[in-house]
Amino acid sequence: MTVSGIIILLLIGAIAGWLAGQIVSGYGYGLVGNIVVGIVGAVVAGFILPRVGLGFGGGVIASILHATLGAVILLYLIRLVKKV
Repeated sequence: MTVSGIIILLLIGAIAGWLAGQIVSGYGYGLVGNIVVGIVGAVVAGFILPRVGLGFGGGVIASILHATLGAVILLYLIRLVKKV
């Protein structure tokens, strides 16, 4: 992976993590935390979405939507675990 690829990955992760934090209110983790949540959310979405038949196509916007949806799922799972 090139340096520009890593920078794009981090930017998409940050945007997706921030959006997910806005959607799931009360779950902002700062810049680094949002990047981690966005990247892990993209992995979660990459595992779950194809199994349910959802796909957003290609491109940066589709990647952000994909990662955001996965991050929202991840934040809801974190919320469920914290309640227990």
